[in-house]
Amino acid sequence: MTSLDKPTTEDTSADDARAVTEAALFEAFGGVRGMVETVLPGLLFVSIYTINKNLHMAAIAALAVSLAMVVVRLARKDTVKHAFSGVFGVGFGVVFAMMTGNAKDFYLPGMLYTTGLALAYIITAMAGVPLIGLMLGPIFRENLSWRTRNPGRKKAYTKASWAWGLILLGKSAILFPLYWWADTTQLGWVLVALKIPPFLLAVYLTWVFLAKAPPPIDVFAEMEAEERAEEERKAARAQEKAQHGEDDEATTTGRHRRP
Repeated sequence: MTSLDKPTTEDTSADDARAVTEAALFEAFGGVRGMVETVLPGLLFVSIYTINKNLHMAAIAALAVSLAMVVVRLARKDTVKHAFSGVFGVGFGVVFAMMTGNAKDFYLPGMLYTTGLALAYIITAMAGVPLIGLMLGPIFRENLSWRTRNPGRKKAYTKASWAWGLILLGKSAILFPLYWWADTTQLGWVLVALKIPPFLLAVYLTWVFLAKAPPPIDVFAEMEAEERAEEERKAARAQEKAQHGEDDEATTTGRHRRP
């Protein structure tokens, strides 16, 4: 390998930054399994309702599969936040649909949540505290250091939050007219089709923005280093104090031994 072929430190650092970003996004958004858990209940609901138009059967099946996914995660001792969020979403949908008797209302809580989340992304980006930064900061071990100490990352988080907000608003702009004008099966299949692509686009744009941003400041490592330094200072003071005590004792002993 020639010197031109050897990876530089800068290239290695960039690769490491990309790997860390990918891992953080995977953890934050649940990865492939999280996407499956997000899509499956709605897919099951619309499939059953398309076949037999039975609201109760479709709703119970969707709720049952959501609970089953939580049980599987608990049995495997995996994180359950994505599965639990799915259960709550499906649960609210079931309650709405059962109360109104309208199968389309199964999708209404999720649609309202999507719209609210889109507005949250945009408003927080405009306010200078982008929601993506609040979500990913702890995962990157930087907490809120990006707000005041790392303007490059703040800019990346702001761009990512705008991307999420606009993509989710676009999704809502498609779904709400269908909620009013289309039938349940049409709305359900379009909603299932729009579960993954907008999500993947938003995650990809987030990865692009963060991969080009400066690396995160590991505030946890800084705190640990400060704690170690403080312990070392305390140990040094204690040793110095003990040394002074020994010197004083030796001086006193020497005085007593003088003729």
